[in-house]
Formats: sequence, C-alpha cells, structure tokens
Amino acid sequence: MIDEGKKAPAITLADQHGAMHSLKDLLGRPVVLYFYPKDDTSGCTKEACQFRDLLPRFEQGKAIVIGISPDSSKSHAKFVAKHELNFTLLADPKDQDGIPRVCTKYGVWQEKTMYGKKYMGVVRTTYLIDSKGNVARRWDKVKVPDHATEVLDAVQALG
Repeated sequence: MIDEGKKAPAITLADQHGAMHSLKDLLGRPVVLYFYPKDDTSGCTKEACQFRDLLPRFEQGKAIVIGISPDSSKSHAKFVAKHELNFTLLADPKDQDGIPRVCTKYGVWQEKTMYGKKYMGVVRTTYLIDSKGNVARRWDKVKVPDHATEVLDAVQALG
C-alpha cells in the first residue's frame, strides 16, 4: 500500500477502448484511482454506478475518476456500455505469472479468503492523488455503500 503523502507510482495502462493513459499526464488535477475486483459483479457494479452518478460533482472539483481492475479492455467496454459508465476504466492484465503489475504496485493484489479457500485477488481500495501526484488519501478494504460520497467529500476538501 502507498502511504498518504507519498508519491503515487507511475502507471500506463489501456482503457476500455484500447487507448493508453498515464498518471503523469493527469498531473495538475486530483485523480481518484479506485481498484475493484471484477467487472459486472454485484459490489463492483454498485461502486461504479455510484461514481457514475456523482461524476458531475467530481468534475466540479476538477477531479478525474478512474477505475482499475485486472479485467481486459474488452470486458471493461462491455461493463461501461451495460451500465452507461461515464469515466475511464483501465485494464491491468495479469502477467505470465498471473500477477497484475499496477495492482501489485499499489498494494491491492492480496491474499483473500472465500468459503475457506485462499486465493489472490484485488482488495477494494481507493486512492485520492493530489494535483502534484502525491497520495492525499487512501481507503482500504472499501465498503461500497456511500463510498463514492466519502471520496467526493475528500476531493472537495482538497479545494
């Protein structure tokens, strides 16, 4: 995990259309990077739709919202279309060892347990990166209800 006040690690990933995006290109405005486990699952859909519905208010604060998961650009495109998402989703595909590199850099690729079975996966985490590229705030093991509103409050507090 990247601590608050530390520089956010550099990333360059493809979006739902295959276009490449780099964090360094977004300097000068706040960036909400929210990491989620999987497209079109219950919790991930609710979280994405919250960000979708609040996006105009994030934009008033000049913030950019970006979702990241290990799903493919093609999967992201379907997810965006199905739920009319109005922000960028970045694909962090797993490498030959089954590890998504950006999720690992940000410390969200962790051991999880479900029904007694252990496996590696994305732990729902959100980072608010300030206009200088530093982590202003981090939310660990995010609970979906009201999360986007809490992140919006933090964006507004940045000024």
